[in-house]
Amino acid sequence: METREFNFDGLVGPTHNYAGLSHGNIASESNKAATSNPRQAALQGLEKAADLARRGFPQAVLPPHERPSITALQSWGFTGSNDARILEKAARESPALLRAASSASAMWTANACTMAPSSDTADGRAHFTPANLSGNLHRSIEAGFTETLLKAIFKDPDHFQVHPPLAGGEAMADEGAANHTRLSCRPSGKGLHLFVYGRSALDSTIAAPSRFPARQTLESWQAIARLHALESEQTLFLQQSPKAIDAGVFHNDVISVGSGRAFLYHEEAFAKEQAIDNLKRSFEHLSGEPLQLIPVSASQVSLKESVKTYLFNSQLLQKPDQSFLLVMPAECQESPVVKALCSAWLDDPACPISELLSFDLKESMRNGGGPACLRQRILLNEAEEAALAGRLILDDALYNDLLKWINRHYRTELHPGDLADPLLLEESRQALNELTRILELPPIYPFQQ
Repeated sequence: METREFNFDGLVGPTHNYAGLSHGNIASESNKAATSNPRQAALQGLEKAADLARRGFPQAVLPPHERPSITALQSWGFTGSNDARILEKAARESPALLRAASSASAMWTANACTMAPSSDTADGRAHFTPANLSGNLHRSIEAGFTETLLKAIFKDPDHFQVHPPLAGGEAMADEGAANHTRLSCRPSGKGLHLFVYGRSALDSTIAAPSRFPARQTLESWQAIARLHALESEQTLFLQQSPKAIDAGVFHNDVISVGSGRAFLYHEEAFAKEQAIDNLKRSFEHLSGEPLQLIPVSASQVSLKESVKTYLFNSQLLQKPDQSFLLVMPAECQESPVVKALCSAWLDDPACPISELLSFDLKESMRNGGGPACLRQRILLNEAEEAALAGRLILDDALYNDLLKWINRHYRTELHPGDLADPLLLEESRQALNELTRILELPPIYPFQQ
């Protein structure tokens, strides 16, 4: 039975804005209070997904979360006779909480969950654990809807198991697949799950960063590996370098990316020198074949330049000839050192990267998210693909419907003060109501219940 890797890209929400809510995300903090263009953001993300789909890489989409989240505001004690009054009260009493409730950060679906394909799990089902995202207030409110959404899409119990987000607060802080990489010689074969953590909640001997927070704990990954019924030889836990985190590498997908049997990484990505040797041994022990490593030294590209360009937040997509396409943000082509390095890869017959493709994702990049942030890798066999609910797999017809939908409903400018506008909430709800019909999903939003 054929197994294909889908990239599920998150549709950017109608309240895409620059609130600077994410401490440690330099791009997000640097653009705080700037005017955003939600329509352009959504179109940029959709164009990337559609282009890759036309090139033969399976693509699907996930709908945005409702924002502003009236549910979150009510849970924080804001009340009123109607939703407009709740917004008004929040804007008056705590603009910061209103910004948190209005964040469109769920578009970065790399943080939505962690999945293990059925080829890897003991019960032969695909497993999903929504990320609790407990490290940031504005992202922690995503977990409940993510669970609802995953259960609506992957609802067939014969094929799928959707777990609840991890309980346990900061000790079980989980940021999802942005800190997880699955490596395998073939899609349907056993995969090695690389879980990267920033700190331990229970082991004080593990060093932590000093400037920015480490968002993922070792204990959360160990829990997810158990929940997904992975064997010990299929898992490897590596600590992210505290130096890298303090340089603005808030997730591991900002400093390394892997797919298939290829792994692109910065030499300062991990805390211990033997990390890459451990990764090589684990992969070879599981698969019987060598891992194709693509190292980048600090002399080639500094940590600062890595964060500025998001080189490692690219997507590695395996082509039919087993070489790889590297999907980069346009900023990589604007950096002389990164551009030169990428050109050298194409000239090196030993390098598995055979093609480069860049996209203008500036609206997302200004908030701290590149191509890899916008997608969740999900492996499905033919039976699981047939069991998917909704109309999510991106083809030309769905692309055209989504293009018209975005142009019909999204604003071209959004200022920080607009978040309190009841009309924005109404516009967003109208858009999401229509989107659920386009995607053939059941009522999934709180306002639809």
